[in-house]
Amino acid sequence: MEFKEALARRRMVRNYREDPIEPEALDRIARAAFRAPSAGYSQGISVVVVTEASRRKAIADLADEPDYVAAGFDPWISRAPAHVVISVSEQAYHDRYQEPDKLDETGQERDWPVPYWWVDAGAAMMAVLLAAVDEGLAAGFLGVHSMPSLRELLGIPDDFAPIGVITVGEAGEDRRSSSLSRGPKPLSETLHYESFA
Repeated sequence: MEFKEALARRRMVRNYREDPIEPEALDRIARAAFRAPSAGYSQGISVVVVTEASRRKAIADLADEPDYVAAGFDPWISRAPAHVVISVSEQAYHDRYQEPDKLDETGQERDWPVPYWWVDAGAAMMAVLLAAVDEGLAAGFLGVHSMPSLRELLGIPDDFAPIGVITVGEAGEDRRSSSLSRGPKPLSETLHYESFA
């Protein structure tokens, strides 16, 4: 599949068939996270792949899926045959930028004008979403309402922060988000050349 096709087909899917994913395909999808940029090659991203039904159900409960289903939606989190949980360690970035080749001219860690660990985590998430499409599958992203409980459930160390859960599987029929009715903003408002004005 060409990149432009994968990009055009990518969307947040919120319903899945329960068919299991081929383990090799799931492994390729999860490993895509490590092909994303890493500031200073800090390598602060970690991934947990969850396929066990009871653990997926526990994640769905942390994300208030029962309330979502009670509102008439599909149980997309628990039904997805796989979850990919991306976490990032801010400390890994500080450790890397305290190494001699990354210190500023005064021998100190550089100021972080942007928390690039979050940038890298977002890039890893997008790589996983696109890898799922490349494998002929669908994916969606959700922020879990109880990150400390997700960390505990999956045994994620304290120095790693999960950014959310990517659900992966064969797409089922789903109800498109009502947010899409807003339509895209005109490119004249969002795409700029040479300057913002």
